[in-house]
Amino acid sequence: MKSILLILGAVFILYIVYRVYRLQTLDNGLPELLKKGAVILDVRTEKEYETGHIQGSVNISLGTIRERYVELDPKKTYITVCSHGLRSVKAENILKERGFKHIYNGGAWTDLQKTIHP
Repeated sequence: MKSILLILGAVFILYIVYRVYRLQTLDNGLPELLKKGAVILDVRTEKEYETGHIQGSVNISLGTIRERYVELDPKKTYITVCSHGLRSVKAENILKERGFKHIYNGGAWTDLQKTIHP
């Protein structure tokens, strides 16, 4: 019983941290960046992307980003998104390691879409 309570507590804390992070990320001017021409980079798999995505977004899965980053313009601004926000953080870091300067994590694509199209 004690271990179940510990697991539930940890899950609850992770959820709170995620929600705070999401709100801070979305409040960091991502909609304004989009107005200025930022590209949404959806790093989910092709099958996930086909089930729904933000109109106009580019799909390069996290599993292929290390090879396919050359398809992206390092001078452009990109906002990475995925299903929950974890893969988009990884993609953001990979692109920064490859010299991209204007990369932002948008978290879950559904959350960003609600911000863009309320």
